[in-house]
Amino acid sequence: MKTRADEDSATRMALHRRSSTTVLAASLAGLAAFAVCAVPADAQSTDWTPPRLADGTPDLQGNWSNATMTPIQRPPGIELILTVDQVAALEDGRQDFIEEARQDSDPDRGAPPVGGDPTGRSSLIVEPANGRRPDFSEEGQRRAEARRAFWAQFGEYDNPENRPLAERCIMSFGSNGGPPMLPNYFYNNNYTILQTSDHVMILTEMVHDVRIIRMGEPNRLPKHVRPWMGDSWGRWAGDTLVIETTNIHPEQRMLSISMGAEFFPSEEIVVTERLFRASETKIHYEFTIEDPLVFVEPIRGQVPFNRLDGLLYEYACHEGNYALGNVLRGARAQEAKERNQNEVRR
Repeated sequence: MKTRADEDSATRMALHRRSSTTVLAASLAGLAAFAVCAVPADAQSTDWTPPRLADGTPDLQGNWSNATMTPIQRPPGIELILTVDQVAALEDGRQDFIEEARQDSDPDRGAPPVGGDPTGRSSLIVEPANGRRPDFSEEGQRRAEARRAFWAQFGEYDNPENRPLAERCIMSFGSNGGPPMLPNYFYNNNYTILQTSDHVMILTEMVHDVRIIRMGEPNRLPKHVRPWMGDSWGRWAGDTLVIETTNIHPEQRMLSISMGAEFFPSEEIVVTERLFRASETKIHYEFTIEDPLVFVEPIRGQVPFNRLDGLLYEYACHEGNYALGNVLRGARAQEAKERNQNEVRR
């Protein structure tokens, strides 16, 4: 029986081959259809009352999706908020997969204000003000150069460790599993949240990552212990769940799904997430990344989570999968072929 991952593998590989320019153009164009990243009003000001657990805390449980076409990082020269006219200008290059989301406009709608309606954000990052990853600090630049020098001695297919975490079935693409929890833009942007009084569990459909957030006064791991997805502790600030994560694994790629935004965390990184149940069908999600050893300033972003009227399915991916072994065997076969060709030329 084919799994969902098996059926989508060709699509996933095709998406990986797309250039950053194509992905970015499609992402921006998709705002016209989805318009999910409009600047939210103060989430705490809503009159809607969230359902509550027996202990009185808001009930965040259920299945949710953070699927969006808004890119993590904003293209240079683009404003935070796009108008209808700006989105229309970008639609010329949209990909076929966006076409099904086209909707006829409402003939009874009123006239837009001069300059067009604001339809959505041009990036999930809202700070720095340009919507882009901040500059590296001197130490951050030194670390990035040292990492590049280290990996330059290896070929892309020399060892399992040279392959991406998602290909090794260790972590989901980019920051999908978190923290922060960001869309991967390919598929499976789905989550299940379960709560008790002393724990919150967040299951990510992609690579079936699971985060266990302990509630209460943090009892942090030693600094040298850095698990995948870090050491997360939660608390309630009014009706907002605040999660602070430290000790993130040094090989966990952060913001890596957005071309040019990737970085690796230092031992000083702190990611703060805030989840607020804004309505029956929406969770307002914010994140702040502070890594003073890497960046000159923090990163803050906002992502909508929408109720998923469906189920999460098994993501058939596991460590040591056959595909990874075949990738490495294929590389060895290619090397042998090139050696034989070189000997014939001599």
